[in-house]
This record gives sequence, C-alpha cells and structure tokens, in this order.
Amino acid sequence: MKTAAIETTFFAFESDFAVSLRCIPMVVRYKLDAVRIKLKLPEWARFSLAEKQELANRPCHTPNQIEEYRQAVVRLIAERCRHGATELTSLNPSWDNLSEVPAEVNEKAAEWECPPVSLSQWIDLPVLQRFALVKLSRSGHGGENLPRAMREFGLVD
Repeated sequence: MKTAAIETTFFAFESDFAVSLRCIPMVVRYKLDAVRIKLKLPEWARFSLAEKQELANRPCHTPNQIEEYRQAVVRLIAERCRHGATELTSLNPSWDNLSEVPAEVNEKAAEWECPPVSLSQWIDLPVLQRFALVKLSRSGHGGENLPRAMREFGLVD
C-alpha cells in the first residue's frame, strides 16, 4: 500500500484523548495500516506517553520510513508487551478509492441521521479524513464519533 505524505494531525473529535493519548489516534492507525500491524488498545496502553507521541510524529511516507516505523512498532510491542506484533493479514484501503464513496460510510452516516457523503465531497477530502470516516464506519466502532467527524470535515452543518 502506498502511503500518502500526511502531517501529524489530531482531529477535534479525538480531543478527549489527544493530550493523554489513552486511545490510538487516527494518524497512528493510518501509519499502522501502512506497516500492516494490528495494535490493540491494551498494547498501546503499555507504551509511555513519549513513545506514543513518537509514533504519532514519526514520518511514515517513503519505503525506508515505512520500514523504520514498522521496526519501531515491533520493538515497542516486544519490549512493553513481551510478545510479537500481530500482522494485518488483510487490508481494505477503501479510503484510497476515489471512484466511489465506500458504502459502509454512507450506511453508518444514515444510522446517525447524517446526509450521505457525495462523491465530489469524498474526492475533496484529504486521505487522513477519508481514512477516519472509513474506520469510524466499520464494525467494532460504535460510530458515535462519525457525526462529529463529519461536522469537523465540513460534510454536515
């Protein structure tokens, strides 16, 4: 998967944990997908605040940076959790598809009584915002942050 160059961004909908980094922010989730590692919240909780900030700020764009990021995450998991990293065996990077809005995004938006995201809106979003909408729409997420994200991204009033 090719990773677009993104800046370290914490979204406003993440503000309740952005300072403490008690949850894994979207920018780190994006980078973890790029290196194909599944990091669980209990593993994340074992990292120091400085280590979490390093993972948020560390570049992960070029092939060398991606490999260095991967090695850093594998090392942290081994040191802090005393087990190996969990590999992502499959990845559906629907956030990179600019030919259609992923159905799961508009299905979850409808559940929260938000208007559907149009294709032109989808295309205009930066990759990290598209990534966040997809992740917030997938099963395993309650989705309560989806309406907040959609407002933040200018998709709803």
